Amino acid sequence: MNQSNEDNTAWRRALRREMVARRATLDESAHAELSARIVMHLQAVLAVPKVVAFCWPIKHEPDVRAIVAGWRESGAQAALPVVVAADAPLAFRTWHAETPLELDRYGIPTPTTGDFVHPDLILLPLNGFDAAGYRLGYGGGYFDRTLAVLSPRPLAVGVGFEINRLASIRPESHDQRLDWIVTEAGALRPVNA
Repeated sequence: MNQSNEDNTAWRRALRREMVARRATLDESAHAELSARIVMHLQAVLAVPKVVAFCWPIKHEPDVRAIVAGWRESGAQAALPVVVAADAPLAFRTWHAETPLELDRYGIPTPTTGDFVHPDLILLPLNGFDAAGYRLGYGGGYFDRTLAVLSPRPLAVGVGFEINRLASIRPESHDQRLDWIVTEAGALRPVNA
């Protein structure tokens, strides 16, 4: 790794911590209000998918489970990501309210049963993001690897709070551009997405 890559890696590591800390400043009421506004914007711009994958909210991420529940009532299947191996793409397992969840190696609630499915829409949490459509995750690269290989590629919709908007995440060659970014302020379709 050259000096520039090392510098960018260190910068991203520090930025990840800062982004989580920013969200942690939201009290429960503000978090719920902002999450509800994100759900409202998602409803306004997206049709009901056949299979929606979403992430169980951790580290003060937006809670968009309300739209998942609504889409399920409209006939969609819901799925949660599953880490099947280190440095491998994610798999997606069906989920409903009665699905047993266990914490995976990263502390994320994950289904222990259910069929594996191919989502046509993925709601991805935005640890940090920029207007160009790039997402700063937690550094594992799982979603980037997954989006790079899923065929057909699902619609990738980032959900996050405006307090995590950045001028640039300094995208690297492996970073996958999102199709939509939705925050409490509205929905953005990045240019060239």
